Amino acid sequence: MAESPAKALRRILASPGVHLGPSCFNALSAKLVERAGFDYCFTSGFSISAARLCLPDVALISYGEMLDQGHQIIQAVSIPIIADGDNGYGNAMNVKRTIRDAIRAGYAGIFLEDQVSPKACGHTRGRKVVPRDEAVMRIKAAIDARKESGSDIFIIARTDSRQAISFEESLWRSQAFADVGADALLIDAIASREEMKAFCEIAPSVPKMANLLEGGGKTPMLSPAELEDIGFKIAAYPLSLMAVSIRAMQNALTGLKRGQIPSNGTIPSFEEIKDIVGFNSYYEEEERYATSTDQVSAQNGTIIKSGNK
Repeated sequence: MAESPAKALRRILASPGVHLGPSCFNALSAKLVERAGFDYCFTSGFSISAARLCLPDVALISYGEMLDQGHQIIQAVSIPIIADGDNGYGNAMNVKRTIRDAIRAGYAGIFLEDQVSPKACGHTRGRKVVPRDEAVMRIKAAIDARKESGSDIFIIARTDSRQAISFEESLWRSQAFADVGADALLIDAIASREEMKAFCEIAPSVPKMANLLEGGGKTPMLSPAELEDIGFKIAAYPLSLMAVSIRAMQNALTGLKRGQIPSNGTIPSFEEIKDIVGFNSYYEEEERYATSTDQVSAQNGTIIKSGNK
Protein backbone atom coordinates (compact mmCIF):
# COMPACT_ATOMS: atom_id res chain seq x y z
CA MET A 1 0.00 0.00 0.00
CA ALA A 2 1.29 3.46 -0.91
CA GLU A 3 2.40 5.68 1.95
CA SER A 4 -0.12 8.42 2.75
CA PRO A 5 1.04 12.06 2.42
CA ALA A 6 0.66 12.56 6.17
CA LYS A 7 2.63 9.42 6.99
CA ALA A 8 5.37 10.47 4.57
CA LEU A 9 5.57 13.89 6.22
CA ARG A 10 5.73 12.39 9.70
CA ARG A 11 8.55 10.09 8.57
CA ILE A 12 10.48 13.05 7.12
CA LEU A 13 10.07 15.19 10.22
CA ALA A 14 11.04 12.30 12.50
CA SER A 15 14.46 12.09 10.85
CA PRO A 16 17.41 14.00 12.37
CA GLY A 17 18.02 17.68 11.73
CA VAL A 18 15.96 20.75 10.96
CA HIS A 19 13.78 20.37 7.87
CA LEU A 20 13.61 23.26 5.42
CA GLY A 21 10.34 23.92 3.61
CA PRO A 22 9.95 26.49 0.83
CA SER A 23 6.44 27.82 0.21
CA CYS A 24 4.80 27.43 -3.17
CA PHE A 25 1.86 29.31 -4.63
CA ASN A 26 0.81 27.32 -7.69
CA ALA A 27 1.42 24.00 -9.41
CA LEU A 28 4.51 25.23 -11.28
CA SER A 29 6.26 26.56 -8.19
CA ALA A 30 5.44 23.32 -6.33
CA LYS A 31 6.94 21.30 -9.18
CA LEU A 32 10.12 23.38 -9.02
CA VAL A 33 10.38 22.76 -5.27
CA GLU A 34 10.10 19.03 -5.88
CA ARG A 35 12.64 19.07 -8.72
CA ALA A 36 15.07 20.98 -6.50
CA GLY A 37 15.12 18.00 -4.15
CA PHE A 38 13.07 19.24 -1.20
CA ASP A 39 11.23 16.53 0.73
CA TYR A 40 8.11 18.57 1.40
CA CYS A 41 6.60 21.98 0.77
CA PHE A 42 4.31 24.58 2.32
CA THR A 43 1.65 26.64 0.62
CA SER A 44 1.73 30.38 1.28
CA GLY A 45 -1.54 32.23 1.70
CA PHE A 46 0.29 35.50 1.08
CA SER A 47 1.72 34.25 -2.21
CA ILE A 48 -1.44 32.50 -3.39
CA SER A 49 -3.48 35.66 -2.78
CA ALA A 50 -0.85 37.67 -4.64
CA ALA A 51 -0.48 35.29 -7.58
CA ARG A 52 -4.14 34.42 -8.04
CA LEU A 53 -5.80 37.76 -7.28
CA CYS A 54 -3.00 40.32 -6.90
CA LEU A 55 -4.56 41.21 -3.56
CA PRO A 56 -3.06 41.45 -0.06
CA ASP A 57 -3.31 38.53 2.34
CA VAL A 58 -6.07 40.04 4.50
CA ALA A 59 -8.79 37.38 4.00
CA LEU A 60 -9.89 38.74 0.63
CA ILE A 61 -9.20 35.39 -1.04
CA SER A 62 -11.96 32.90 -0.29
CA TYR A 63 -11.86 29.46 1.27
CA GLY A 64 -12.98 27.92 -2.03
CA GLU A 65 -10.23 29.66 -3.98
CA MET A 66 -7.58 28.51 -1.52
CA LEU A 67 -8.87 24.94 -1.63
CA ASP A 68 -8.96 24.97 -5.44
CA GLN A 69 -5.36 26.20 -5.57
CA GLY A 70 -4.40 23.44 -3.17
CA HIS A 71 -5.96 20.79 -5.40
CA GLN A 72 -3.87 22.00 -8.34
CA ILE A 73 -0.67 22.04 -6.28
CA ILE A 74 -1.20 18.57 -4.80
CA GLN A 75 -1.97 17.04 -8.19
CA ALA A 76 1.27 18.41 -9.66
CA VAL A 77 3.73 16.79 -7.24
CA SER A 78 4.40 13.66 -5.22
CA ILE A 79 6.00 15.31 -2.16
CA PRO A 80 3.91 16.06 0.97
CA ILE A 81 2.28 19.51 1.04
CA ILE A 82 1.44 21.48 4.20
CA ALA A 83 -1.52 23.85 3.83
CA ASP A 84 -1.79 27.40 5.05
CA GLY A 85 -5.11 26.97 6.85
CA ASP A 86 -5.32 30.61 8.00
CA ASN A 87 -7.63 30.80 11.03
CA GLY A 88 -9.71 27.83 9.93
CA TYR A 89 -12.20 30.23 8.30
CA GLY A 90 -14.31 30.76 11.39
CA ASN A 91 -15.17 29.06 14.66
CA ALA A 92 -14.44 25.53 15.81
CA MET A 93 -17.09 24.05 13.50
CA ASN A 94 -15.58 25.85 10.51
CA VAL A 95 -12.19 24.52 11.55
CA LYS A 96 -13.54 20.96 11.49
CA ARG A 97 -14.78 21.42 7.93
CA THR A 98 -11.44 22.95 6.92
CA ILE A 99 -9.60 19.90 8.29
CA ARG A 100 -11.94 17.43 6.60
CA ASP A 101 -11.56 19.18 3.25
CA ALA A 102 -7.77 19.36 3.64
CA ILE A 103 -7.70 15.62 4.23
CA ARG A 104 -9.87 14.93 1.19
CA ALA A 105 -7.70 17.21 -0.94
CA GLY A 106 -4.63 15.16 -0.05
CA TYR A 107 -2.73 17.60 2.17
CA ALA A 108 -0.11 16.03 4.43
CA GLY A 109 -0.38 18.75 7.04
CA ILE A 110 -1.95 22.09 7.85
CA PHE A 111 -1.21 25.00 10.14
CA LEU A 112 -3.96 26.93 11.88
CA GLU A 113 -3.73 30.30 13.60
CA ASP A 114 -5.65 32.07 16.36
CA GLN A 115 -6.47 35.33 14.60
CA VAL A 116 -9.90 36.93 14.43
CA SER A 117 -11.81 37.29 11.15
CA PRO A 118 -10.94 38.96 8.91
CA LYS A 119 -7.34 37.96 9.55
CA ALA A 120 -4.19 39.91 8.82
CA CYS A 121 -1.01 38.65 7.24
CA GLY A 122 1.85 37.54 9.48
CA HIS A 123 4.54 40.13 10.28
CA THR A 124 2.13 42.96 9.33
CA ARG A 125 0.21 45.47 11.44
CA GLY A 126 -3.33 45.12 12.67
CA ARG A 127 -3.26 41.55 13.92
CA LYS A 128 -5.79 40.59 16.59
CA VAL A 129 -6.37 37.20 18.17
CA VAL A 130 -9.40 35.45 19.60
CA PRO A 131 -9.63 34.79 23.37
CA ARG A 132 -7.60 31.97 24.85
CA ASP A 133 -10.44 29.49 25.20
CA GLU A 134 -11.60 29.95 21.62
CA ALA A 135 -8.04 29.59 20.33
CA VAL A 136 -7.60 26.30 22.20
CA MET A 137 -11.01 25.01 21.08
CA ARG A 138 -10.04 25.60 17.44
CA ILE A 139 -7.05 23.29 17.81
CA LYS A 140 -9.11 20.75 19.75
CA ALA A 141 -11.70 20.81 16.97
CA ALA A 142 -8.97 20.19 14.41
CA ILE A 143 -7.69 17.21 16.39
CA ASP A 144 -11.25 15.86 16.72
CA ALA A 145 -11.91 16.24 12.98
CA ARG A 146 -8.72 14.32 12.26
CA LYS A 147 -9.74 11.47 14.57
CA GLU A 148 -13.27 11.37 13.15
CA SER A 149 -11.87 11.15 9.62
CA GLY A 150 -9.49 8.32 10.48
CA SER A 151 -6.61 10.46 9.20
CA ASP A 152 -3.17 11.30 10.54
CA ILE A 153 -2.86 14.76 8.96
CA PHE A 154 -0.10 16.74 10.69
CA ILE A 155 -1.53 19.73 12.61
CA ILE A 156 0.67 22.74 13.34
CA ALA A 157 -0.82 25.17 15.87
CA ARG A 158 0.21 28.77 15.24
CA THR A 159 -0.33 31.73 17.52
CA ASP A 160 -0.17 35.36 16.39
CA SER A 161 -0.38 36.64 19.96
CA ARG A 162 3.31 37.63 20.03
CA GLN A 163 2.43 40.77 18.07
CA ALA A 164 -1.18 41.07 19.16
CA ILE A 165 -0.62 40.78 22.94
CA SER A 166 2.80 39.72 24.29
CA PHE A 167 5.50 37.08 24.08
CA GLU A 168 4.36 35.64 27.42
CA GLU A 169 0.87 35.19 26.02
CA SER A 170 2.25 33.37 22.98
CA LEU A 171 4.10 30.95 25.25
CA TRP A 172 0.93 30.24 27.26
CA ARG A 173 -1.07 29.57 24.11
CA SER A 174 1.61 27.36 22.61
CA GLN A 175 1.71 25.21 25.73
CA ALA A 176 -2.09 24.97 25.72
CA PHE A 177 -2.07 23.91 22.06
CA ALA A 178 0.45 21.20 22.88
CA ASP A 179 -1.69 20.01 25.76
CA VAL A 180 -4.70 19.37 23.47
CA GLY A 181 -2.63 17.42 20.95
CA ALA A 182 -1.06 19.72 18.35
CA ASP A 183 1.70 17.96 16.40
CA ALA A 184 3.93 21.05 16.15
CA LEU A 185 3.96 24.65 17.39
CA LEU A 186 4.61 28.02 15.75
CA ILE A 187 4.83 31.47 17.29
CA ASP A 188 4.59 33.84 14.35
CA ALA A 189 6.77 36.96 14.27
CA ILE A 190 8.89 35.78 17.18
CA ALA A 191 11.29 38.68 17.57
CA SER A 192 14.69 37.60 18.91
CA ARG A 193 17.09 34.71 19.37
CA GLU A 194 16.31 34.79 23.11
CA GLU A 195 12.60 34.45 22.45
CA MET A 196 13.27 31.59 20.05
CA LYS A 197 15.24 29.76 22.74
CA ALA A 198 12.49 30.28 25.33
CA PHE A 199 9.89 29.01 22.84
CA CYS A 200 11.83 25.80 22.20
CA GLU A 201 12.03 25.10 25.95
CA ILE A 202 8.27 24.71 26.41
CA ALA A 203 6.55 21.40 25.57
CA PRO A 204 9.95 19.87 24.71
CA SER A 205 8.47 16.76 23.06
CA VAL A 206 6.49 18.81 20.52
CA PRO A 207 8.41 20.01 17.41
CA LYS A 208 8.82 23.76 16.93
CA MET A 209 8.50 25.59 13.63
CA ALA A 210 10.18 28.85 12.60
CA ASN A 211 8.48 31.05 10.01
CA LEU A 212 11.40 32.93 8.45
CA LEU A 213 9.96 35.81 6.46
CA GLU A 214 12.49 36.85 3.85
CA GLY A 215 13.29 40.45 2.99
CA GLY A 216 12.53 42.15 6.29
CA GLY A 217 10.39 40.05 8.63
CA LYS A 218 10.46 40.33 12.41
CA THR A 219 12.01 36.91 13.08
CA PRO A 220 15.84 36.67 12.99
CA MET A 221 17.06 34.95 9.81
CA LEU A 222 19.16 32.26 11.43
CA SER A 223 20.98 29.56 9.51
CA PRO A 224 19.65 25.97 9.56
CA ALA A 225 22.51 24.99 11.88
CA GLU A 226 21.62 27.81 14.29
CA LEU A 227 17.94 26.86 14.21
CA GLU A 228 18.75 23.24 14.97
CA ASP A 229 21.06 24.24 17.80
CA ILE A 230 18.27 26.28 19.41
CA GLY A 231 15.82 23.41 19.07
CA PHE A 232 13.73 24.01 15.95
CA LYS A 233 12.63 21.08 13.81
CA ILE A 234 10.83 22.86 10.95
CA ALA A 235 11.78 26.00 9.02
CA ALA A 236 9.42 27.64 6.54
CA TYR A 237 10.46 30.19 3.92
CA PRO A 238 7.16 31.78 2.85
CA LEU A 239 8.20 34.38 0.27
CA SER A 240 11.40 33.26 -1.46
CA LEU A 241 9.73 31.90 -4.59
CA MET A 242 7.19 34.71 -4.91
CA ALA A 243 9.79 37.41 -4.25
CA VAL A 244 12.35 36.21 -6.78
CA SER A 245 9.56 35.69 -9.34
CA ILE A 246 8.44 39.30 -8.96
CA ARG A 247 11.97 40.63 -9.36
CA ALA A 248 12.72 38.40 -12.34
CA MET A 249 9.55 39.48 -14.14
CA GLN A 250 10.23 43.15 -13.40
CA ASN A 251 13.73 42.84 -14.82
CA ALA A 252 12.52 41.01 -17.91
CA LEU A 253 9.80 43.57 -18.55
CA THR A 254 12.22 46.47 -18.13
CA GLY A 255 14.46 44.89 -20.74
CA LEU A 256 11.64 44.06 -23.14
CA LYS A 257 10.40 47.63 -22.99
CA ARG A 258 13.85 48.66 -24.26
CA GLY A 259 13.78 45.96 -26.93
CA GLN A 260 16.15 43.68 -25.02
CA ILE A 261 15.21 40.01 -24.97
CA PRO A 262 16.38 38.05 -21.90
CA SER A 263 19.72 36.41 -22.66
CA ASN A 264 20.13 32.64 -22.76
CA GLY A 265 22.13 32.70 -19.56
CA THR A 266 19.30 34.29 -17.57
CA ILE A 267 16.40 32.08 -18.66
CA PRO A 268 15.91 28.33 -19.11
CA SER A 269 15.88 27.03 -22.65
CA PHE A 270 12.61 26.15 -24.32
CA GLU A 271 13.57 22.48 -23.99
CA GLU A 272 14.05 22.92 -20.23
CA ILE A 273 10.69 24.66 -19.90
CA LYS A 274 8.94 21.90 -21.82
CA ASP A 275 10.53 19.28 -19.57
CA ILE A 276 9.52 21.12 -16.39
CA VAL A 277 5.85 21.36 -17.37
CA GLY A 278 5.71 17.75 -18.50
CA PHE A 279 5.98 17.61 -22.29
CA ASN A 280 8.56 14.81 -22.24
CA SER A 281 6.53 12.72 -19.82
CA TYR A 282 3.45 13.36 -21.92
CA TYR A 283 5.19 12.22 -25.11
CA GLU A 284 6.43 9.04 -23.42
CA GLU A 285 2.97 8.18 -22.17
CA GLU A 286 1.39 9.10 -25.50
CA GLU A 287 3.54 6.50 -27.25
CA ARG A 288 1.92 3.77 -25.14
CA TYR A 289 -1.37 4.42 -26.91
CA ALA A 290 -0.11 4.86 -30.46
CA THR A 291 -1.91 2.69 -33.03
CA SER A 292 -0.50 1.01 -36.10
CA THR A 293 -2.46 3.33 -38.38
CA ASP A 294 -1.48 6.59 -36.71
CA GLN A 295 1.97 8.07 -37.12
CA VAL A 296 2.88 11.33 -35.47
CA SER A 297 5.09 13.60 -37.51
CA ALA A 298 8.07 14.61 -35.37
CA GLN A 299 8.55 17.68 -37.51
CA ASN A 300 5.17 19.38 -37.42
CA GLY A 301 3.02 17.43 -34.98
CA THR A 302 0.35 16.55 -37.60
CA ILE A 303 -1.30 13.16 -37.72
CA ILE A 304 -0.59 11.06 -40.81
CA LYS A 305 -3.11 8.29 -41.48
CA SER A 306 -0.99 5.56 -43.04
CA GLY A 307 -3.97 3.33 -43.77
CA ASN A 308 -6.04 5.92 -45.65
CA LYS A 309 -5.24 7.48 -49.01
